[in-house]
Amino acid sequence: MTAVTAVARCPAILIAAPASGQGKTTVTAALARQHARAGRRVRAFKCGPDFLDPMWLELATGHPVHNLDLWLNGEDDIRARLHEAAASSDLILIEGVMGLFDGDPSAADLAQRFGLHVLAVIDASAMAGTFGALAFGLQHYRPGLPWAGVLANRVASERHAQMLRVALPAGDDASPSSWLGAVMRNPAFTLPERHLGLTVAGELPDAMARLDAAADALLDTPLGQMDPVALARWSVSFEAPAEGVPVAPLLADRTVAVARDAAFCFTYTANLDTVRALGAQVVFFSPLLNEPVPACDAVWLPGGYPELHAATLSASHASRDSLKAHVDAGRPVWAECGGMMALFDAIVDQQGLSHAAWGLLPGVVRMQPRLVGLGPQKLALAAGELRGHTFHYSRCETVLEPVLCTVSARGGAVASGEAVYQQGALRASYFHAWMVSSPAAAAALFLPEALL
Repeated sequence: MTAVTAVARCPAILIAAPASGQGKTTVTAALARQHARAGRRVRAFKCGPDFLDPMWLELATGHPVHNLDLWLNGEDDIRARLHEAAASSDLILIEGVMGLFDGDPSAADLAQRFGLHVLAVIDASAMAGTFGALAFGLQHYRPGLPWAGVLANRVASERHAQMLRVALPAGDDASPSSWLGAVMRNPAFTLPERHLGLTVAGELPDAMARLDAAADALLDTPLGQMDPVALARWSVSFEAPAEGVPVAPLLADRTVAVARDAAFCFTYTANLDTVRALGAQVVFFSPLLNEPVPACDAVWLPGGYPELHAATLSASHASRDSLKAHVDAGRPVWAECGGMMALFDAIVDQQGLSHAAWGLLPGVVRMQPRLVGLGPQKLALAAGELRGHTFHYSRCETVLEPVLCTVSARGGAVASGEAVYQQGALRASYFHAWMVSSPAAAAALFLPEALL
């Protein structure tokens, strides 16, 4: 293939922090909302395999939000997504993951690979002079890191903001001043959390009001007062990647039914795009509304929060019975994490209450007070290797023997692999697949005759 030479140029900022919980999502969504309200085209992305933060960024921008991870996506896929966004946008915002240098690959790795300017968000609620040391360290820890500046978050007062600002080292030609302002502490735009991360944006009736309040707060900062001309200082040129290999239509003329509601909401937009690129028609149904499985060739039960809706799912008899009929007919089901949890005999919630589940797999799923599985994983199938991750607070107790196990991308005993269970054409695992990594392997999950 001949590489496409077109170059797209656009301001591109990676919003990072020294650690999780500093307010990256709030600042990214607020900045996106501010510029979207002004009529500008804003595209947002999220570093790492996250489902919840992208929901808030999608609400703020009005556009689908894709994940960017050098291991999960690969460099070519990221380049293609950034090039497409730059060609059609006025501003690109990328929310980092954990701390700026945490993980392998880290948000800093992504910034350096693509020349993204780093905006550091620091929760300054319990510091003064140390703010300057943190900002200086983030900027200079790794030579050559493109730098935008630092924003103080959860600041107590104007006097506190002044103390933070003077704590920054004086700028010079080699190291310009980093100060981009202070955002005051305000519960009006706090984004609530629960055990897997932020609360789903769609569950909060005042979600947009929270984003508007945060966007308004940014207007009082140098960052929020920057117009497109000022933002141009952070422009990045993104070269188009070489043309990729076309996706074979392995699911042509097939229909894949996807559960989609508050209990089953962990679905990458890129995964849906992959299933459609494989030739399938995608339809949706809601088990929480007790909707039966629509006419289809395969069912996909994504992850989500079945434990928070266990009582409702117990009474979703039309969904349960139609899914059982689908399985009895030999049609495939791919169930991942929360989708798998709903298939066992019972779910025991965090209060110790047992709720009858759908009983398509023998066993019980018990919620745990701490994380049970976390980290990047890969699953080798006959058709190819899928990359993905695991992140769950529950433990499965079953007599089923795994037909396969994922392998930790970290190697060794850092993170154990996840079991893959199979009964007939029903396949289930805690593993969240990034289907873009191998469309052929993704197709095998929805084909009854495919060998795992």
